[in-house]
Amino acid sequence: MSTEEIYAGILAEERRAARWAAALAALIVTVCIGALWITGFFDLARLRDGGPAIAQLFDEMVPPDFSRWQSWMRPLIDTLAMSIAGTAFAVVFSLPLALLAAPNTAPNAVIYQGARLVLSFLRSVPEIIMGVLFVAAVGFGALPGVLALGLHSVGMVGKFYAEAIEHVDPKPIEAARAAGCGPMGVILHAVLPQVLPQLADITIYRWEYHFRASAVLGIVGAGGIGFELMAALRLLAYDQVSAILLAILFCVVLVDGLGATLRSALR
Repeated sequence: MSTEEIYAGILAEERRAARWAAALAALIVTVCIGALWITGFFDLARLRDGGPAIAQLFDEMVPPDFSRWQSWMRPLIDTLAMSIAGTAFAVVFSLPLALLAAPNTAPNAVIYQGARLVLSFLRSVPEIIMGVLFVAAVGFGALPGVLALGLHSVGMVGKFYAEAIEHVDPKPIEAARAAGCGPMGVILHAVLPQVLPQLADITIYRWEYHFRASAVLGIVGAGGIGFELMAALRLLAYDQVSAILLAILFCVVLVDGLGATLRSALR
C-alpha cells in the first residue's frame, strides 16, 4: 500500500468519525429541545404572565427577617449532624457492597449481579420518598433523615466505589494472588491502597451533598433547618424564608470550603 493510500484511509476514517460525532451532537440537541418543548419551556405567554407574581414574591422576601436567628441555630446543627451521620452510614454499607459489585473483586457472577441490583434499587428511590416512609415509621426528628440519606447514598456511593475498584491496575492484584494472599488479603494489600484517594474524594463530595439534602428532608418532617423553612412557608412569612435560605447558603459555603480543605489534605 502506498503512502498516499494510507493517508487517504486515515482521512476517510477521520471524516467518518467527524460525521458520527456531528450526528450524535445533533441527536442530543434535538432530544434536549424536545424535552424543553414538552415541559412548556417555550410557552412565553405563561412565563410572561408569571412575571408579576415572581416580582411580588421577591418584594415580600426583601429585606430578609433575621429576628428569629437564635431559634435556627439548633436546627442548623441538627442538619449538619444529619449530613455527617448519613455519610458515615452510607460509607459503612457502601464499601462491602461495592467490593461485591465490582467484577474484579466479586466472588462470582451471581453475587456480582445481586449486589448491582441492590445498589440500583437503593439509588432509584429518592431520599425524600425514603424520608416520608421513615417519618411514618419512626416519627419526626433527625433519625428518619439519617436513615433516608444513608440508604439512598448507599446506592450512589456504592456505585461510585465499585467503578473506582473496577478500574484499578490488575498487576498488584495478580502479584498479591501469586504471593498466596486470599480474597481479603488481595483487597487489603492490592485494591484498597490504589483506590483510597478516590474513595475519600467521593465520600467528601457526598457529605457536601448531604448537607443540602438534609435541609430538603426537613420539609417532610425529618428535622433540621428544613422544618423551620417549611413552617415559614406555611405562615407565608417570605421575609423569614429568605433569611433561612441565606443561612442555609452560608452553611453550604462553609461545608464546601471545609470539603475542599479535606480533599487537599488527603492528596
